[in-house]
Amino acid sequence: MRLFAAEGSGAPQLYTLDGKFEYVPLFFFQLLEEDSAAVGRASVSASVVVIAAMVAQIAVLAEELEAGFDQHPDAEVVRSLPGLGTVLGARVLGEFGDEPNRYGNAKSRKNYAGTSPITRASGTKRVVLARYARNQRLADAIYLWAFAALSASPGARTFYDCRRAAGDTHHAALRSLGNRLVGILHGCLDHHSVYDENIAWGHRTEQEINQAA
Repeated sequence: MRLFAAEGSGAPQLYTLDGKFEYVPLFFFQLLEEDSAAVGRASVSASVVVIAAMVAQIAVLAEELEAGFDQHPDAEVVRSLPGLGTVLGARVLGEFGDEPNRYGNAKSRKNYAGTSPITRASGTKRVVLARYARNQRLADAIYLWAFAALSASPGARTFYDCRRAAGDTHHAALRSLGNRLVGILHGCLDHHSVYDENIAWGHRTEQEINQAA
């Protein structure tokens, strides 16, 4: 069955399967509209309760994560890097693993992260591409880390601006910054020393940044 307005009349009709037409009182549809509004309000109220419960549980998980992460021997080093807080820092460290001898050098860590680019050259043409075979969870975390570092580190911001001035897109510049930050993280973990802005960026000239992959 279906409802429609009779020709020349605003009164709705009910079209039944046997082909008969029956007029339906308007108050019936007014009741339906009122019921629909009540159902909508109840649905919104229920959603608010669910969202509030989720927010409360997220806060509990954040507290538990912070308490657990504080006990890790590398927590202070990881959180000292610009853009890495408790949640993102724990995610990056968890994806890399905390075995101290797993990565022989910074390049090995970058290769595992998939941040080191692939360079293809043919004749006079040279193309730098992002790696697609990688740990996507780690790659996403590093991308967020690089973005957060822009407002936390003058050196990271300068690096990003130079890459953009050299012709990189926003995403390509962030990938390059992420690659550089992974190298800095490796150095800090290798020496078990906290991040130092001058050591991390002070030695890099604009020409070196523009040549960085």
